[in-house]
Amino acid sequence: MDASPPGSSPPDLDSIDLSDLTMWTHGSDARAAIFQRLRDDRPVAFFEEVEIPNFGRGPGYHALTRFDDVMTVSRHPEIFCSGKGTSIPDMPIEIAEFYGSMINMDAPRHTRLRKIVNRSFTPRMVARIDEDVRIKARNVIQEVAEVGECDFVEEIAAKLPLRIICEMMGIPQESWHRIFELTNIILGAGDPEFTPDFATLMGASMEMVSLASAVGEDRLANPQDDLVSAMMHAEVDGERLSVMEMGSFFILLAAAGNETTRNAISHGMRLLTDEPAQRADWAANFDEVAPGAVEEIVRWATPVIHFRRTVTEDVVVAEHQFHEGDKVVMFYESANRDERHFDDPYRFDIRRTPNDHVGFGAGGPHFCLGANLARREIRVMFGEIFRWLPDLQITTPPDHLWSGFIHGIKRMRCEFTPTAVPALEA
Repeated sequence: MDASPPGSSPPDLDSIDLSDLTMWTHGSDARAAIFQRLRDDRPVAFFEEVEIPNFGRGPGYHALTRFDDVMTVSRHPEIFCSGKGTSIPDMPIEIAEFYGSMINMDAPRHTRLRKIVNRSFTPRMVARIDEDVRIKARNVIQEVAEVGECDFVEEIAAKLPLRIICEMMGIPQESWHRIFELTNIILGAGDPEFTPDFATLMGASMEMVSLASAVGEDRLANPQDDLVSAMMHAEVDGERLSVMEMGSFFILLAAAGNETTRNAISHGMRLLTDEPAQRADWAANFDEVAPGAVEEIVRWATPVIHFRRTVTEDVVVAEHQFHEGDKVVMFYESANRDERHFDDPYRFDIRRTPNDHVGFGAGGPHFCLGANLARREIRVMFGEIFRWLPDLQITTPPDHLWSGFIHGIKRMRCEFTPTAVPALEA
């Protein structure tokens, strides 16, 4: 079977530059042949870094593009650490932790924070969130159902995870849209539409932390029956979250829990528009197909394109000798198309099995904390679309985010037959 990307021709190996921003402006389909060439002929490829305003130019990085190599790095945090940063550019560790919270930490600090968060998700809290997903998904659909058309990304895909995260974190409803704008700026770094300069990025970050910190301080003084109160009062070995850690965690949660799920839903709807037979199969056999369909959407979308690690000791991976201090970048987007691991990897298949993709990370201590919530949100949103807007179609090409980190869609119109949908009360 030909495992090549449809309509592609292999690029010249020495012309590939993963640091070139123009490579990251058109979605994963445009990059498929590039990653395949790297997987086939240069699975460990070195690239120079671009100069980042305010941070200079780093020493370069090694790109890993095969599934097995990405898994190896992810599952050996003692050799490939996160504490020196998970984005490609080097930043002062205080800034890295400010933006990434626990994803830019190693044990024991990472373990402590993750335990505090895990202990906050009591069975009752999880059950409440689970039901809230269904209510909010229905109400998102209700708000657009009588119009007949809308921007799918902002008015459908983004609203569900945004509302779930904001309500979980106690953010007042009047600030929800502002959080949407702030996450666009923070994760849109590199896209001049959202983040034209470093000052804009820092301003958005401080504003988001200020919103979250105010809630954290209030719950310390006035605990309620909610997640923030549970997190602020949870203890591990006598330690609690600080207010600043709370604000930093909210940046992570808003980015990981909002932006990535939004993009998975957006990519999924485009794929289902292009694949009407698979859409009909899922709609007709929803509960049977849903678990596999959600995993295939996440595999195909791969909302987070890469994460970096730093080598802590000399080691050999993929027959390449790495040295202490080397930067290693795991390209999940490439790993999720690796023909060595997936049969017919360029085919979108909602019944694909097995499907042990790396769309939520590749295992190890940094596996996505919110994976199950994301799965629930994707499943419920498509269930509501199939029920209430069964003829919804994407009508414009996706406007892709300029980003080598987030596989984002900024906007994408859709149309459907107007209908009345009953709202649900929380």
